[in-house]
Amino acid sequence: MPHINIKCYPKHLSEQEFKNFITDLTELAEKHLNAGEGDISINYTEVPAENWKVEVYDKDIKPNLNHLAKKPGYEI
Repeated sequence: MPHINIKCYPKHLSEQEFKNFITDLTELAEKHLNAGEGDISINYTEVPAENWKVEVYDKDIKPNLNHLAKKPGYEI
């Protein structure tokens, strides 16, 4: 049961672009994680740049650096 949690700066995606993005993520999870479409959940949260350090970097990224599947190429 994969759960994908996306946090990013606001991207101003159109409704169709957002649907395509979610479809693509779902298909990748199905293919690589041997999951059915109904097994996958995706959370998408846009975080303003001025809140990124406090809301995302300090809470989710920095304390989990040793466990991230892909580390960022930046430090704040």
